Amino acid sequence: MIIRRYLVKQVISTSLVVIALLTLIMMGGRLIKYFGVAAQGRLDAGILFSIIGYRLPEFLTLILPLGFFIGLMLVFGRLYVDHEMAVLNGSGVSRHQLARLLVPMTLVFLIAQAGLMLWAAPWGIRQFEALTTSQAVRTGFDLVRPKEFISSGPYTIYAGDLSEDRKNLKDIFFYQRAQKEGKPDVMILAQEATRIEIPNDAANVVDLVQGRRYEIYPGTPQYTQAEFESYRLRLESNEEVEFASTDVEALPTSQLWKNRQDPVVASELGWRVFVPFAILIALILAVALSEVSPRQGRYLKLFPALMIFASLIVALMAVKTRISKQEMGIWAYPLILIAYAIAGALFSRKQKLGPKIKKQIQRVRS
Repeated sequence: MIIRRYLVKQVISTSLVVIALLTLIMMGGRLIKYFGVAAQGRLDAGILFSIIGYRLPEFLTLILPLGFFIGLMLVFGRLYVDHEMAVLNGSGVSRHQLARLLVPMTLVFLIAQAGLMLWAAPWGIRQFEALTTSQAVRTGFDLVRPKEFISSGPYTIYAGDLSEDRKNLKDIFFYQRAQKEGKPDVMILAQEATRIEIPNDAANVVDLVQGRRYEIYPGTPQYTQAEFESYRLRLESNEEVEFASTDVEALPTSQLWKNRQDPVVASELGWRVFVPFAILIALILAVALSEVSPRQGRYLKLFPALMIFASLIVALMAVKTRISKQEMGIWAYPLILIAYAIAGALFSRKQKLGPKIKKQIQRVRS
């Protein structure tokens, strides 16, 4: 049908533009945060875009329903403003019939949302945690770059040269701030250093050759100095760098199903199963809330409608928290969705219900 192809094309193109814009805004802020972490030497800059890629499915689980709803609101609003809806109504095509024409496309969005929530997002979180956990133990000499000062936690390190296997360093400068008050800072200068690999030890161990070790007390002229031919230095992993999450959000859906008796697992499982149906609620609400007069403009009801749809997502999040605390059962998810579907149906019938209610009020007064 020509009308269906026209609507589907308009909704998909508009929704994809909105989704792309929202993704750019949200991921851009996250990318800036990771750039800051990398600038501090706590993260390898080479994996930044890999991290963003792994986090993308997780962000899309919230962006996709919101972008689809905004796309529907903009398209239906334009139909009213450009008098296209009046022409369609005059031809015997109501807005409810238009909504039915969009059901197949909506189901495609629903399947995409379900795929994101059931498989893609958990997989991305697992890959993200694996990548960032490997970076969490990258401290000290793991992050050294030739002729650059690198800070990692309490350490500052400089190497004039570095071998390709990162095991041999030359012209070493090492500075360690004191962890406790009254303890001295440590500064070490050495001509060469060789990294030592110790099995089952996450710390960095290096053997320094021909150098000096200073103990400095900040704020005072007091210090001690010692020369050495060989000195073994051990750098513990930086405990401040914490990326890995212990949440059940990273667990595969099959594993959640096996442990569904646990309330936290049940809340996450219900979230993944029922939230995709918010796509259908988006269609119902958009059809009901997008009606405007040509003089009002199609953006008049966009913000209030957006707040209503956002309240659905917030309500589902609140239910998730309550279920994890055993204050509610998993039945609360479909209850919220049904309540919003009924509200959308009532909004869509306001033209018919409004005059009837007004007449009843007038009869009661008379």
